[in-house]
Amino acid sequence: MAGGEFSFIARHFGPLAGPEALGLKDDAAVLAPTPGQDLILSADTLVENVHFFSDDAPDLIARKALRCNLSDLAGMGARPRGYLLTIARPNAVPDSWFARFANGLATDQEQFGLSLLGGDTTASRGGLVLTITILGEVPHGRAIRRDGARAGDDIWVTGTIGDGALGLLARQGGVPDPDHYLTGRYLLPQPRLGLALAGIASSAMDISDGLVQDAGHIAQASQVSLTIRTAAVPASDQARALRNVLADRWLPLCLSGGDDYELLLTCPPDHSDAIRQAASSARFAITRIGSVSQGKPGVELLDEQGRRFSLSQAGWQHF
Repeated sequence: MAGGEFSFIARHFGPLAGPEALGLKDDAAVLAPTPGQDLILSADTLVENVHFFSDDAPDLIARKALRCNLSDLAGMGARPRGYLLTIARPNAVPDSWFARFANGLATDQEQFGLSLLGGDTTASRGGLVLTITILGEVPHGRAIRRDGARAGDDIWVTGTIGDGALGLLARQGGVPDPDHYLTGRYLLPQPRLGLALAGIASSAMDISDGLVQDAGHIAQASQVSLTIRTAAVPASDQARALRNVLADRWLPLCLSGGDDYELLLTCPPDHSDAIRQAASSARFAITRIGSVSQGKPGVELLDEQGRRFSLSQAGWQHF
């Protein structure tokens, strides 16, 4: 490694550091919490050939790593403050790769208003491993959690569902993607930051492991039953174009494939206008897809005819 570890850090990541990082010259950052705010923390790890391909563009890998974490903040109604970055680097990854990687981080730091606070670098005898720990803030007591869904609530999602999973399939050459829209949705998620949820949504989370599996997390945390009407789940034109191509595989893949990074929300029916207005103000599409009821915690799917529909797998399994 040319110049050693500290030269590597200074060269690529020094320009990304905010004042709290102390020039990346100390063992830790010093961050003063904003008065009246709760601190929100989340971490995600991306592993080469598990979460990204070896030949993906380095800047897009960096931006996806950051955006996966930003999506966690969005799911709690928080705004970003900064992040820690840990890299396990194989010797085979050249310095030029990290220059492009750092440029990707710089692009999204500017777009989303945060900076690097610190982290760690180490060697890897396997593939490249990237871990980001993100810090955000939300007004005290206003974080939107998973355990607030109540019987009678409606279920909503932002954006469109299934693009990420179909984009991965397209990236693997499994389906056509003539305008590269689906591949782009897989490679570069769009975290739904800025949606004013406090006082409107009763529960929320981001959709990363599949709509049905993540709906199950809200059901378990809130001890309620969620019913989703599959015909109401929004899909992009590009996703719908693959319905005949994939036949019976299409709907299960969209519902359980993951990598959407949209928001899954519940809210009382009398907040419907408010949630639509919040989404409009943030320039996000939002769709009502079901309802919450009392009963055994879990997720029930209804097809276009109102019949129960089941999946062999609800979502992405990490192990």
